[in-house]
Amino acid sequence: MSAARGRTGPGANPGPAEGWEASPDYAGGADAFAERLQAFSSLEKLGGFALGCTRCRLRAGCKGVVFGEGHPRARLLLVGEGPGATEDALGRPFVGRAGELLDRILEAAGFRRQDVYISNVVLCRPPNNRIPDDAEIAACRPYLQRRMDIMRPGIVVALGATALRALVDARARVTQARGQWHRVEERWVLPTFHPAAVLRDATKKKPVWEDFQMVRDLYRRLYGALPAEAAGVGPAEG
Repeated sequence: MSAARGRTGPGANPGPAEGWEASPDYAGGADAFAERLQAFSSLEKLGGFALGCTRCRLRAGCKGVVFGEGHPRARLLLVGEGPGATEDALGRPFVGRAGELLDRILEAAGFRRQDVYISNVVLCRPPNNRIPDDAEIAACRPYLQRRMDIMRPGIVVALGATALRALVDARARVTQARGQWHRVEERWVLPTFHPAAVLRDATKKKPVWEDFQMVRDLYRRLYGALPAEAAGVGPAEG
């Protein structure tokens, strides 16, 4: 999906979008819903519950929920904005052109896709790939928080402005925040440009690569080796 370029806010609206009536299992404000999600102790169970979600109107306009994929105990979590058309059709995150670029970036930095976890701030595709609004982000935010609580990743990469604002600061701008580590709860969060932004503007390629080198270096400092290195697949270059 395209990188976010406008209004978002992780706590701007504590409940579902105005005028939308969620089914009883998914109704209620963010705090009450977050409490309900405590019942799910694994990504598999949480994802199964999310498939039926009707917390906001996005679910009515997409093919299905795109929960995320990767290693369930990954130490590195990547969070984008929301599913695009290809992701919505296939039910997998980051599998379009932006996803192909992300795979190449990860590989160049020494990571394999199966060793990380990839998801988005919102789990359903917004119409015409528009930016998710505040209510949609707030409705989906408890899922993101619960995934992080279950996984406990040490490093999170915020891909684009929507992810940055949902994870770090609703007032932040990715052009100013990228390339800087932010300590959020027990995690290190690094904002960078969304791969879709790199596809639109080649000048962003170098800073994104520099950011992922920072991710690689911190991963090694925290955990000793990248997953592929620890598995004996071979050291990453750089």
